[in-house]
This record gives sequence, C-alpha cells and structure tokens, in this order.
Amino acid sequence: MSENSSLPAVSVVICSYSEDRWDRLIGALDSVRTQTFPPMQTIVVVDYNVDLYKRLIFSVPDAVIVENTGPKGLSGARNTGAGIAKAEIVAFLDDDAEAEPDWLERLAAMYDDPEVLAVGGRVEPLWEAGRPGHFANELDWIVGCTYRGMPKVAAEVRNVIGANMSFRANVLERVGGFNTALGRQDAVPLGCEETELCIRAVIGAPGSRVVYEPAALVHHHVPAERGTLRYMLARSWGEGISKAQVSRVVGHKRALGPERRYVRQVLPRAVFAGIRGWLGGRDRAGLGRAAAIIAVLAATATGYVRGRRLPAAPSPAKAAAVSPEEPWREVK
Repeated sequence: MSENSSLPAVSVVICSYSEDRWDRLIGALDSVRTQTFPPMQTIVVVDYNVDLYKRLIFSVPDAVIVENTGPKGLSGARNTGAGIAKAEIVAFLDDDAEAEPDWLERLAAMYDDPEVLAVGGRVEPLWEAGRPGHFANELDWIVGCTYRGMPKVAAEVRNVIGANMSFRANVLERVGGFNTALGRQDAVPLGCEETELCIRAVIGAPGSRVVYEPAALVHHHVPAERGTLRYMLARSWGEGISKAQVSRVVGHKRALGPERRYVRQVLPRAVFAGIRGWLGGRDRAGLGRAAAIIAVLAATATGYVRGRRLPAAPSPAKAAAVSPEEPWREVK
C-alpha cells in the first residue's frame, strides 16, 4: 500500500432514513472511526426523519449531521452529503454496512491514476439468518452485494456498487450528482442511480474509467426477509424498471452491456450447476436455486418491459426540481 501521506483526502457520506436501523448505523460509524486512513470528515445525511436527526445530533458528536436538502430518497441524500464534503474524494457507505479497517486506504490508493473517476469495492453479505439454500451467489446483487461473475482482481468496470463506492468530488459536481428520479425511496427496492451516474461521468470524460477494487471490502447486513423469494422477485422487478429508466437516459447499449454477458454466460452456468448437483445428490437445494434464478430473470425482464413503457426519467437538473412529496412520481 501507498504511504498514507500520499493519498488524497476522503470525506465519507452515510445516508440514513429510519431509526429502526440505528444499531446498524452506529456500527457503520464505528467502522469508519477505526480506518487505517482516517477520513477528513464523516457526514451523516438524514432523509426526512426529524427524530433520527435529533437523536444523531445528541449522540454522534464526531460526525457532521445534516438533513437532506434535496428531493426525498437516497439520491437526494447522497447529493446533499456530496455538496458539503470538503475532501478531494467522496466515499459512500451504506448505513447497514461495516467497512474493513483498510477500506478507505484501498479506495484512495486507486486514485493515483488521474484517469480514474470512481472506485468501488467488494460488498460481502452478512446474512441475518444464514444464506437461504435457494439464493445463489450469482444473485447477490439483489441484496446490494458483489455477485459471482464480477472480477476477482482490480479491474475497469461500468459502474460501482452503491454500498461501497467513491468518486472524485469534481466529477460529482461536473455531472450534476445522482439523478434523483432514480434510486431508493424509503424501502422501495428501486436502484441503478450509481450505474447511470458512472455512465454519464465516463461519457463526459473520454479516456477515463471506473475501477472495481475487491480488496476494499465492506460487509453488508442482509435481513432475513430479503432472502425470501417474494423479496427477490420484488427487487428484480424494481431492477428491471430501473434499468429501463437508465436506458432511456444513457442509451440501451450503455445501460445493458454487462447484463448481456451476465445473462448469456453467468446465469446459465449457475442454473446447470444447480440442476447437476441436485441430480447427483450432492446439492439438495440445487433445483430450488436453479428455479429461483429463472424466476428472478423473468421478473427482471418483465420489469424492464414495463419500465420501457413508463415516461422517461428526467435529467439530473430536472429531477432536482421534483418536490420531496412527489418521489419518483413516474412509477406507480
């Protein structure tokens, strides 16, 4: 690793919206406090929850506590945090994730290349009740984690994962931040705002790139209910809608390039492996896992078709004008 003194300064942004996740949020903050490369500042953005904001003000004196000043939702909260960040690099950590001690050091080291606009890291699931037998590693994107099929060493990628990502501050400013017409609204399982932002950033800076560094590791808490088939299908449906909205903004080819390889290569191998294991008696859950993969693929495709019929998501500038009381009004 590089000497800490040579690394760019980092501001960490954690967004939160519910007191129900208080213990997880404190765990996330504790993991930032123990970094081998301490951040210049830690910012907690509260998304329209006055009680949570007041509790944080009195309980967390070593972080900057602010309320979301943008449209309600994760994208608006992230933009609020990025807007007050003072460091050259802005890193984002989910409020239910905990970073390894060298997380920031690993992320920051990748910015020694001026062509790198964003760096993301590996996200490992921490299953509250253990990984369900029907939940394939290839589907870990459903719970916001690194999935089988992603690079095992540092590599250029299309986009980072939201629970563990960082950007140059001037890149966020240049592209207008996250599109607030995309992304999670409270617990509604929509997403893809990171994908759309990364694509826009690279389009605006030819020759630049986004990097995935699996050595920069965070652990993401996964509640038991997110391992159910019902949640898997709901999240897949939301992902399909979100991908359709992104494709309307940045183009079909840019929005779906990696997904084509994933669907053609990664998922078929997983389905056949599950069936073979079940038939051979080595994997009793193999058939259920294969069936879940097929169901998730169908739900995602159906959501995508539905999303293509909805009005296009507005540009970031127009989305910023959406009232907090009207979050993602295109999706009913």
